Amino acid sequence: MEKLIINNYEEFAAKLGQNLGISEWVELSQERINLFADATLDHQWIHVDTEKAKTDSPFQTTIAHGYLTLSMLPHMWNQIIEVHNLKMMVNYGMDKMKFGQAVKSGESIRLVADLHSIANLRGTVKAEIKFTIEIKDQKKKALEGLATFLYYFE
Repeated sequence: MEKLIINNYEEFAAKLGQNLGISEWVELSQERINLFADATLDHQWIHVDTEKAKTDSPFQTTIAHGYLTLSMLPHMWNQIIEVHNLKMMVNYGMDKMKFGQAVKSGESIRLVADLHSIANLRGTVKAEIKFTIEIKDQKKKALEGLATFLYYFE
């Protein structure tokens, strides 16, 4: 799928209520999970102990940290949209975020994004993106919520 190209507020606002796109699938491998555990100092066995997870976890394997799943959002968002004429973009907030299902080690996720709301605040564009992170071949979503970004156009 081609990236959505946005050059200014008017082009962005024209997408209100619409699907902005779907990212490529990204695998959450055990190696990525272990690196995230090292980066965040969260080495809970359900994430990193593959042998114990086989016998003691209800998933019978390790699972990705919920925040690892969330942290993939910027990478997947950049696969969907390319915003030109920017000074900068800032992550502003997360709302109504809900984890629906654990992502097992080796499963792949992707982002589905819709423009929920948009406002021009004296030249700063506040965009609320309704996001869903899907798990390949699963009906239940990994994560849903609203991500708010501030875009400072030139």
